[in-house]
Amino acid sequence: MGIQLTLIIVMAPLLGAIIAGFFRNQIGRAGAHTVTIAGVGLSFALSLYLAYAVFFLGADGFNQDLYTWASGGEFFSYAFNIGFLIDPLTVVMLLVVTFVSLLVHVYSIGYMIDDNGYQRFFSYISLFTFMMLMLVTSNNFLQLFFGWEGVGLVSYLLIGFWYDRESANQGSMKAFIVNRVGDFGFILGLGLILASIGSLDYATVFHASQPLVNETIQLFPGYSWSVLTVICVLLFIGAMGKSAQVPLHVWLPESMEGPTPISALIHAATMVTAGVFMIARISPMIEYTPTALNLVLVVGATGALFTGILAIVMNDIKRVVAYSTLSQLGYMMVAMGASAYSAGIFHLVTHACFKALLFLAAGSVIIGMHHEQDMRKMGGLWRKMPITYGCFLIGTLALCAIPPFAGFYSKDTIIEVAQLSELPGATYAYYCVLIGAMITALYSFRSFFMTFHGKPRMDEHTWSHVHESSRVVWIPLVLLAIPSVVIGYCLVMPMLFAEPSMLAQSIFVLPNHQILEELSHEVGSPLQMMMHAPEGMTFWLTLLGIAMAWIGYSRFPRIPAILARRFSWIYQLLANKYGFDTFNNMVFVKGSKLLGRVFYQVGDQCLIDGLVVNGSGRAVRWFAKAGRTIQTGYLYHYVTMMVFALFAFLCWLLLR
Repeated sequence: MGIQLTLIIVMAPLLGAIIAGFFRNQIGRAGAHTVTIAGVGLSFALSLYLAYAVFFLGADGFNQDLYTWASGGEFFSYAFNIGFLIDPLTVVMLLVVTFVSLLVHVYSIGYMIDDNGYQRFFSYISLFTFMMLMLVTSNNFLQLFFGWEGVGLVSYLLIGFWYDRESANQGSMKAFIVNRVGDFGFILGLGLILASIGSLDYATVFHASQPLVNETIQLFPGYSWSVLTVICVLLFIGAMGKSAQVPLHVWLPESMEGPTPISALIHAATMVTAGVFMIARISPMIEYTPTALNLVLVVGATGALFTGILAIVMNDIKRVVAYSTLSQLGYMMVAMGASAYSAGIFHLVTHACFKALLFLAAGSVIIGMHHEQDMRKMGGLWRKMPITYGCFLIGTLALCAIPPFAGFYSKDTIIEVAQLSELPGATYAYYCVLIGAMITALYSFRSFFMTFHGKPRMDEHTWSHVHESSRVVWIPLVLLAIPSVVIGYCLVMPMLFAEPSMLAQSIFVLPNHQILEELSHEVGSPLQMMMHAPEGMTFWLTLLGIAMAWIGYSRFPRIPAILARRFSWIYQLLANKYGFDTFNNMVFVKGSKLLGRVFYQVGDQCLIDGLVVNGSGRAVRWFAKAGRTIQTGYLYHYVTMMVFALFAFLCWLLLR
C-alpha cells in the first residue's frame, strides 16, 4: 500500500499540470484551477494520512525501488534505479510542500484572475509541486538530481512568466545561470560518489561513507583532501545555489519579477528549501567531516546577518520579504552546520508557514494598491484592509521570533545551538545570528509600519479604491496565520527534544555532536521556553529592533532620510547590495563577453578563418602558381629538369 500511496501523492500534481497545460483551451480557466487544486489537494490529504500512520500509528517507512532506469550491463556494475524513500523527514517535507502549495493554488485564483496566461500559470505551479515531491521522496541521488533540476527549470519558467517584461526575462535568466554554477559543483559531487562508492543509492552511499574519511584525493599537487570532505563540500556548493547562500544568493531577489504566488511557493516550500533538505538527508555523510560542517556553519551565518541588513534599505515590499528569506535560509544552514539538523528542519517548517503568509499578504496589499509595490507610496492601509493587516502582523511577529509565535521556538533554538557548538566558526556564527535577530525585527517592522501605519502616501484616487481583497485571497492568509501562531508550540518538543525525536530515524548525529540533547536538559516545555525568553539577550535585541523601527518609521519618519544623507557611503553600499551585482557584471558578464570577443577575433577570424580556411586556400593558390611557371611547354626545359633530377638522385645514391 505504501508505494501506491506515494505514487499517487507524487503523480497527482503532474496529472493536473498536464491537463491544465495541454488541454487549457478545452477546459478553460475554471477547469485549469479545478484540476490542479484537486491534484494538489489529493496529495495533501494523502500526506496527512501518511503522517498519521508514521507519527501516530508507528507505521514503518520504506525504501523501495520501482524499476531500473539504466545500468552498465556487463561492462559496468553501475545501476541507476527509480524508487521512493518514505521516512519521517520525507513525511514532514511532503506535508510542508503540499500544504503551502495547496493554499498558493487557491490564492492564485484571485491574484491571477485578470491574467491572460491563467491556465499556463496553474499548469506551471502544479508541475513545480510535482518536481519538489519527486525531490523529497527520492531514495537515490539520481532521482534527487532529477527533482533538483526540475524545480530549477520550472522556476525559470515561473520567474519569467510575464515574458513580455525585460526585467522578468533577466530575472529568470539570472536565476537559471546562478543555479547552474551551484549545480556544476553538485554534479561533480555525484560523480565523485559514483567513482568512489559505485552507487548513487542513499543506503549504499551512507553505509560506505565513513571509510571515505581516511581516503584522500589530490585536488592540487601536494595537497591531499579527504574524499568524503570533497564530496560534501561539492554537494554543499549545489545547496548554496539552490538555497541561495552567499555568494550564490544574487538570483533570489530577482525572482520577485514573477507573480507573487510564485514568490511564496519558491521562498516558502519548494526550491530554496531543497538545499536545506539535502544537507539534512546527507547527515550520515557530512557528520564525519568537520571541515564541511564548519563551511556550512560560516556560510550560513554570513548570509543570516549580511543579507538581512540589505532588507533595511529595500523599498519594494516583496524584496524586503525576499531578503528576509535569504537571512532565514542562513539560520537553517547554521543549524545544519552545528549538527542540529532537526532544528534546521523545524525552522524550515515554521518558516514555510509565516513566510508564505507574508508573501501572500504582500500580494494582497499589491492587489489593493493596483499592483504598486513601493512602500513609500503606501501607508494607513490598516483601515482599508483589516484582515490583510492582521495576517501580515502575525507573520511579522512570527518572523521576528516573538513568543509564542512559531518563529520563536525554531529561531531561538538555532541561536542557542550556535552558541553551544564547538566548531571553529561557532563564535562568529553565534554573533551573526544574534545580531541578525535585531536586524530581522528592524526590517520586518519597518515594512509593517511603512505599509499599514502613518498617513496615506498615495494619490486620492488610489486611496479611494483601496479595499480588502476577495475571500479567495484572504482565506489562505487566515489558514496560514493559524500555524504561524501555534505550530512552533505544538512541534518544538516532539521535533527537537523528545526521546526519540520525530526525525531520529532519518537523521544521523555523532555522539560528540549531540547539541540538541545537551540543550534538552534545559528545556522542560514550550511554556517554559516562552516564560524564560526575557532572560536571553535575543529577546531584548528583538525588542530593540522593533523599537528602532517604530521610532524611525512611525514616530519620527524623517530620521531614516537624515541618516541616509549623513552616512551616504554606507547607504550606497547597501543599496548596491555590497557590490555583488556590480562585481558579477564586471567580472563574469563583461569578462565573458570580452573572452568571447577574443576567441572570436583571434580563434575564429585569425586562426580558423584566416589561417586554416583562407590560409589553406592561399597555400594551394601559391603552389599552383609556382607549379604553373614550370609548365612552359618547351621540350628542352623538361629534358633539363630530368637531367638535374637524375644527377641529384645519383649524388644521393653515391653519398649514402
